[in-house]
Parts: sequence; structure tokens; C-alpha cells
Amino acid sequence: MSRPLRIEYPGAWYHVMNRGRRGEEIFSARKDFETFLAVLQEAAEMFDFRVSAYCLMSNHYHILAQTPAGNLSRVMRHVNGVYTQRYNRSRKIDGQLFRGRYKSILVEEDSYLLELLRYIHRNPLRAGVCESVEGYQWSSHLAYVSNAQKWDWLHKNMLLGMFADRPNHAKRAYASFVQMAVSPEISDFFSKKNLSPILGSEEFVNWVKGKFYQHKKDAEVPDSRRLAPMLSEIKQAVCGEYTIDEEVLGQSRRGEENEPRNVAIYLARKLSGLRLAEIGKEFGQLKYSSVSSIVFRMERLIFKKRALEKRIKRIRKKIPKSHAET
Repeated sequence: MSRPLRIEYPGAWYHVMNRGRRGEEIFSARKDFETFLAVLQEAAEMFDFRVSAYCLMSNHYHILAQTPAGNLSRVMRHVNGVYTQRYNRSRKIDGQLFRGRYKSILVEEDSYLLELLRYIHRNPLRAGVCESVEGYQWSSHLAYVSNAQKWDWLHKNMLLGMFADRPNHAKRAYASFVQMAVSPEISDFFSKKNLSPILGSEEFVNWVKGKFYQHKKDAEVPDSRRLAPMLSEIKQAVCGEYTIDEEVLGQSRRGEENEPRNVAIYLARKLSGLRLAEIGKEFGQLKYSSVSSIVFRMERLIFKKRALEKRIKRIRKKIPKSHAET
């Protein structure tokens, strides 16, 4: 099984999900729901894991949380592991409970947090297990409309503060907000079979790409390729530097070096996350072995020719800054 993409940094927000193996139940009795919430609260206290919302369904869960320490992997290893131990111990069984690694979506602050808050709390309604948001007891919805101290462990004041400054006004605004349908953007996002590991504006996605791609690209982590700059951006930057049309990048003449094309191929290999064969198709149907040879030659030339090294640095600066950072 390929490893999911993990992007962690202090203060990051996530929508975290996991399901039972083969679609089986992970919460089959009241004590299971209570046990999971106890483990979640323990994790919040132990790891400064700021849980802002949750919804526990019979065969999966949703969590919206912030990690001031940038430690999501550590937290979720504790949550899933400890809950599995307690679940199995109560039934005198052993073995895997969840279908595999949890799914985490890095979320931009601002309005996306509120949209996810509504999406999570309306999950039971969409599933048809209740007739109203208020009618489901295993979500954190009641925490947002209640003054009871038992909810104090939840990190909800920040999100409520997005509705209004005064607590009572904020709760009323939230209560109205959660009654409305989930936005088309969020519905479309979660309707896809392969969820993106990032939810946010174009500026936020570009920042994440530039900040983390070089450190995260990994053949065992297919989603890491989503952080890479698009090939079209690389081609555009090369064409701008050499003042040529893009069609030149696909041309090849025996005995002649096409430096712009070779530079574009080199940068595509270093930055885009595409395979050799995929790059070859974009540059005149080259074989993957030809692409490999070009990249190798470019590396040697860059080492020998200071002018070429400077030129490539200029090109990388022309690629949107968020992509070019390493």
C-alpha cells in the first residue's frame, strides 16, 4: 500500500478521516463511541491537539483539528492505536480495526474551516441516520450551541469567533449556518474519488507546493506529486528566458543541441514529479532513456558552465515563487 502524503508544520489545520477495514463497524456500541472520545480527549491534553469538531459514524470518523506542535502523525498514531487496543480488549480479540492509514487533508484557515465545520456536523444528515443535525449525539454540534462545561476541552471558541464577537450571537449565527446546505465547492471537493491532500485557495496551495514539495516528493507517496509545479509553468518560464515559442521545446535535429528544450526537460525532471516516460511524451515523444540522458548531460554542463547555471537559476525564479522555493 502506498503511503499517504503527510504535510506537517506548527499551527496546521487538518480534516482527518479513517474507516473500518472492509467497511466494517468501528463503533458498534455506545461504549465504543465513548471510548473513542475519551482517547481523543486524552490526545488533546497530551499532545496539544486542538480538536475543533468531530463526527463519529458507525464505520468511520471525521475530525477537524489544529496542531500547534506540527505533530499530526504522532497524535493519530496514538488515537488509532490506543482506540484499537481498547476496542479489541473489550471484546477479547486482536487484529486490525481500521482499513489502513488515516486520510488527512491540510486545510487553509479562513472560511474553509467553517465550511468543514458544517460539512462534518451535517454528515449524519447526509447519511440518512438522523432527521436533523441536533438529532445526532456523536458529533460535536451540541458543543457549539451549549454552555455546558463538559465541552470545554474542544477548541471551538476560535471558530465561533468567526461568526460574531459576542458568544451568544456567535452560537445563534452558527446554528443558522449549520442548517444551510454544504457549499457546492465543498461538495465537489469531497465527491472526487481521489481526494486532494490540500483544501484552500490557489495562493495557499501554491505556498504549500513551494514550501514542501522538494522535501516530500517520494515514489511511495503518490500524492506528493500534487505539490509539484505544473509542466506548463516550467515551459512558460523557459520560453520567457530564451524568448522562444513553446513549439521549439518539442523540436529535435540530429547533430544539433536544443538548449531550451534540454533545460526544460531538466527542470521538469527536478521539479514536476513526472516520470521519465511522462516527460518524454511532452517533448517530442522522447524515450525515457533519452530523457534520462539529457538530464545527466545537463547536470554535467551546469557544473562546468557558470553561465548556464545562472540562466537556470533565473528560470527557476520565473516559475511562480511558491513553486520555486525549496
